[in-house]
Amino acid sequence: MHDIFDSANGAAPRGGHASAVPAAGPELSYTNPILDWDFPDPAVIHAPDGYYYAYATQTLRDDKWVNIQVARSRDLIHWEHLGDALPDKPDWALETQDFWAPSVIFDGTTWFMYYSATPDVCALHERGHALAVATSNSPEGPFVDMGMPMLLGAGFEYIDPMAFDDPATGKRLLYWGSGFQPIKVQQLSEDRLSFAPGSETIDLVWPNGEHGGFPRLVEAAWVIHHDDFYYLFYSGDNCCGPDAEYGVMVARSASPTGPFETLEEARGVPHSLILTKSEHWLAPGHNSVVTDAAGDSWIIYHAIDVNRPRQRQEDEINSRRILMIDRIEWRDGWPHVGIPSEGPRPVPVTLTAEQQ
Repeated sequence: MHDIFDSANGAAPRGGHASAVPAAGPELSYTNPILDWDFPDPAVIHAPDGYYYAYATQTLRDDKWVNIQVARSRDLIHWEHLGDALPDKPDWALETQDFWAPSVIFDGTTWFMYYSATPDVCALHERGHALAVATSNSPEGPFVDMGMPMLLGAGFEYIDPMAFDDPATGKRLLYWGSGFQPIKVQQLSEDRLSFAPGSETIDLVWPNGEHGGFPRLVEAAWVIHHDDFYYLFYSGDNCCGPDAEYGVMVARSASPTGPFETLEEARGVPHSLILTKSEHWLAPGHNSVVTDAAGDSWIIYHAIDVNRPRQRQEDEINSRRILMIDRIEWRDGWPHVGIPSEGPRPVPVTLTAEQQ
């Protein structure tokens, strides 16, 4: 039985079957959060069945680990939690609980989920992370890991993968990065399960150690093609915990593999931030971007409610990251959000499966 969330009102989950979810919410407005549950690092896609699917980092639900969370919605506002998209851990990560930041892409036949995890061969606190890929014939899973990591490192450089197909060339690309290193991209093979033979890793955006805008760390790449440019959204600096400080930045390029010009470079401003904290919402970031039926761009991200920074009393402070959405404004070729919205906002324009 799935959990159904009255997301527009931020209410707690109530029991119900998937068929009880409305095709579209009757509200003309919404109020953040849209899913009031620990749902970090959200990646949202629009599937052929008319639903939007959201995937998120591992969490505890009812005292049980959910490796990769998956939820779905008709309208981007009302969400039902479907459970675990990766119910069986891969053989190389049977002991770890670190399943992070998935992204999913569909090739018309198969669903591919890229994610990161800590391999069992790494035992220390600063134990490395690996990039991996799993496949499914359904967007809700179950996804099955291909059997080995794509990349493995000693720190946490190999996290936050994002798969993107270039609409101009058809090239299949994978972005990733963190660990005080630049965000990177490399071309994928035709089967999407490895990197293309002869391809090389390209560094795109570096932490900015000279100015503001969270100079220590950049991560959580999300790429879109909008008008004449490719936009790289990325986050930094400290997602969670006692020193949580996070925000969304942006760079753009005429090519999905760069070179990218950051907002601060283009505008001569101190930083590239387009979404920052408010008094109510701490550390907003790790976003995805979707376009609604009216052509508006929406940023979907996590943030910490300063009034409820834990899922459970025994959890670390600022570990409860919940699902948020806001409309992106485009100004002179650059996206702008500001701070997480408070109070009612107009809902996205979405279509039900019957209308498509």
